Amino acid sequence: MQKTSARLLSLLSLLQARRDWPGALLAERLDVSARTVRRDVDRLRELGYPIAAFKGPDGGYRLDSGAELPPLLFDDEQAVALAVALRIATSSGAGIEEAAARALNTVRQVMPARLRHRIDVLQVTAVERPASRPATRVDSEVLMALGAAVHAREVLRFDYPAATAPEAGEDGDEGGGRDEGGGERDAGRPMPPPRRVQPHHLVTWGGRWYLVAWDLDREDWRTFRADRISPRVPTGPRFAPREVPGGDVAAYVAGRFHGSGASGDWPCRGEVNLDLPAAAVSRYAHDGFVEELGPHRCRLVLGSWSWPGLAATLGRFDADIEVVGPTELREAFAHLAHRYARAATNTPVAPGTTATPASPDTPGAGT
Repeated sequence: MQKTSARLLSLLSLLQARRDWPGALLAERLDVSARTVRRDVDRLRELGYPIAAFKGPDGGYRLDSGAELPPLLFDDEQAVALAVALRIATSSGAGIEEAAARALNTVRQVMPARLRHRIDVLQVTAVERPASRPATRVDSEVLMALGAAVHAREVLRFDYPAATAPEAGEDGDEGGGRDEGGGERDAGRPMPPPRRVQPHHLVTWGGRWYLVAWDLDREDWRTFRADRISPRVPTGPRFAPREVPGGDVAAYVAGRFHGSGASGDWPCRGEVNLDLPAAAVSRYAHDGFVEELGPHRCRLVLGSWSWPGLAATLGRFDADIEVVGPTELREAFAHLAHRYARAATNTPVAPGTTATPASPDTPGAGT
C-alpha cells in the first residue's frame, strides 16, 4: 500500500482526470478500502480542495470548482504542454504576455529537473509580419468580455471608431468589402453610433483577433477587429445562435479575407506552366498546387483576390510563363503588359483612362 502522502496525490490525480468517480472504483484504483478513500477525501478537503460527494447506487466524489485555485497536480506530459502553451501565449497579442511569462516562471520553478530541461531547450521567437502591417495588442479584459458574450449568447453593444484608409499591404477593409474597417483609428473623425451585434465567434487571423458577429442594424454578418472594440455594459438579451454562411467559421473567415465570401477559396484561380524546377516554385507557392513537368518545368495552380493580382504574383517568378487558363488570366497578363510598357517609357496616361490597379497587397496573393 502507498504511503498516505503518495496516496493523496494519486487520489487527486484521479479526481482531476474525470468529473465523477464512484467510491468503489476509486478504492479499486488505489487498492484501498472505501473507508480509506473517505478519510483521504477528508484530508484533501482540509487542504482546500472542494471535493463534493454524490449519492446513489454508484455514489462517489467529484472535484468541484472553488473560490480559490488550489494546488494542481499534472503528469509529465501535461506539465510540458502547459509550459509550451504559456511560451506561445507570451507572443499571442492577447494582452496577457506579462502574466503568461510570470506563470511560466512559476510552473518552471516547481518542475523536477528532468522536465525543466525539456522546457528550457524550447525557445520560441515570435516573428511578426512585415512593418506594412503594424502589430496590434488587445486588452485581455476586452477579449474576456467578448468571449463571455459569445459564450452567453447575449447581444453585445460596443464603440467601433471609423478607420483611415488602409496602409499599403493592408487587407483592405478586413473582410470582404464591408464596413468593418481595415486601417488604423482616425482620431479626427467623430465616433459613429455604437454597434449592436449578436456575437458568435472570437477568432485569430494573421496575428490579430476578430469578432465574427451578426450585425443587427445591417442585418448581415460582419468581422470586427478586437483591438478597436470598446464594449459597453450591460449586455443585451440572449439570442438564438445562427450558422455562419457555409457552416464552417474557419472557411468563412478565410473567404472574407480572400474576397470569396463563405467558400474559403480565392475568387480567382488560374493555371500556368513555368520554366522553373518544381522544387524552386513550391517553396514560394504557399497554398498553390505544383506539379513537375520536367527537370526545369512545372505546372502551377494558384489563387488570388483578382486576376491582375494573380498575374502580378506569377510574374514574380521571373521565368517564361505559358497560360493554361482561364481566359481571364490571359487578359490580365495583357492588361499588365500594357501598363508596364507605359511605365517603361514614361508614357503619360490621361486621367480617367486607367483601369483599376491591382491591390498593393498583390505580393501576398496565395498566402
